[in-house]
Amino acid sequence: MLSARSLFQEILDNDDSYQLFCSIAASGEAQGGWENGRIAALVPDSMRDLAPKITRHGADEDKHGRIFNGLLKKRGLDPVDVPPETDYTMLLEQRGIGLAHEKLRRDQRLTEKDIVVYLSHSRVTEQRAADQMDMLVRFFGDHPEVGKAIKQICADEDNHLAYCHEELLRLAYAGHGRAIHTTLRECALTEIAIYRDVSLAVMSHMGRILKWPRPKSAALAAGIHAMYALERAGGWRRMVSLKMPERRDALGGPATTAPAF
Repeated sequence: MLSARSLFQEILDNDDSYQLFCSIAASGEAQGGWENGRIAALVPDSMRDLAPKITRHGADEDKHGRIFNGLLKKRGLDPVDVPPETDYTMLLEQRGIGLAHEKLRRDQRLTEKDIVVYLSHSRVTEQRAADQMDMLVRFFGDHPEVGKAIKQICADEDNHLAYCHEELLRLAYAGHGRAIHTTLRECALTEIAIYRDVSLAVMSHMGRILKWPRPKSAALAAGIHAMYALERAGGWRRMVSLKMPERRDALGGPATTAPAF
């Protein structure tokens, strides 16, 4: 029977597919760490109170990259190059979602509008990350090799999502509501298409590594397209709603460590 649990179990059990999966994850997290670090350094003076939280966000992303690389090392594997068509963060940037890397490389202060864009982009992508990690914890939270790692990352993603909700609501109350609404919708509609394309690319690579029969690959592709259709029809709205989280000031204080990795 084809299920998310059985698919991830296949990927986990094969060194080559596991190597690609962890490499893709580590690369994306490291990229997120760099982006948040640059944004923290360039926050406008009117929003300097956000800088420690953005720094914490970036430190968490860096930690997640180290965790995935640590999982590879534990199995005696090295990271591999990430195929461009599976690079979620790069593809989002190419579609104009989030802050352009060219802007982040300059030593020029960002604007309040830039911070709205950053937080809106984070609200959408952190929802995706939180959903994925919830699923992995549900299936593999007790796994002796990856369970501890995915639980750590899942807890951080929940914090990141709470932070985005709280800060965007604060900015909405401060008069940025219309910009936030527009940016969230644009980000979500673009993200679901990028996620579909990346999912198809990742499954294509996994299929070749694991020698999946053509009917199985076709069924997986159909499932990915069906999920996109559901998200396009209205599922994307879960990525743009805002509510005050139960966990307030989720990124206050220093980043937690992952000494095992």
